[in-house]
Amino acid sequence: MTQNLANESEAVQPCLNAVRQMRIDVIRMTKAAGRIGAHIGGSLSLVEIMAVLYLEAMRYDPHKATWEGRDRLILSKGHGVMAQYAAMKQVGMLTDEELMTFKQHNTHLCAHPSMCPEMGIEFSGGSLGQGLSLGVGTALALRRKGNTDSRVFVVLGDGECNEGSVWEAAASASHFGLDRLTVVVDRNHLQYDGPTRDVLRMDDLAQKWVAFGFDTRTVDGHSVPALREVLRGGAAMVGSAPTAILADTVKGKGVSYMENNPVWHNGALSDEQYAQAMREQGATP
Repeated sequence: MTQNLANESEAVQPCLNAVRQMRIDVIRMTKAAGRIGAHIGGSLSLVEIMAVLYLEAMRYDPHKATWEGRDRLILSKGHGVMAQYAAMKQVGMLTDEELMTFKQHNTHLCAHPSMCPEMGIEFSGGSLGQGLSLGVGTALALRRKGNTDSRVFVVLGDGECNEGSVWEAAASASHFGLDRLTVVVDRNHLQYDGPTRDVLRMDDLAQKWVAFGFDTRTVDGHSVPALREVLRGGAAMVGSAPTAILADTVKGKGVSYMENNPVWHNGALSDEQYAQAMREQGATP
């Protein structure tokens, strides 16, 4: 038992190291964006999810982004894209110099993902409620082409689940038995207008996904071991059903004055705020 725990701890350490650096890089990108700021709160809640997807769960070639056998990632919650860019840096798809061009002139690292398959961003995101429909279509297309190995991951926000189009897509995913489709909901309980329960109460979100025919799991979205367990599998966990992972997270995770604070849905960092945020990561401002 002790040896197994030691092995597990050793296995997750590279991902934990990446998580720390990704949080630092999200803060750095936000500061580099200057007075226009960035969607830092929802990016920080996504860090562990993106780290596990890129370092543990997804099959792809970082040096051949358009390899046909790759898994596909659709960041429907596009305003969390800084977490994706930070993960891409960790696997060698972006350099630190490129990362720091975020929201600058003549960059491809926009405030929301902008499709550029050659650099590993193959879907545009951020028009909330649209990503799962795209995921269903992608999974159907892969099946039609005879690609039964590639998985399709769609990352949603819990506020985004207010959109009716999400549930239309969910119904079709179940109807077509898309067992290679995995939805990850970043459930940080906040959206632009405030707490999700106040904006539009969704009651038991897990039971909604179950009712729509998804094999559904709820996990701590900041636990690398828990995310590894639910995301690294092959086909769906139950028969031919698509999978939904509800990842409970904290908006602004890792920065004390941002955590659970809706003000930091989008914001700019003063020098003092930047210095404090970096110190809380154990980094030099």
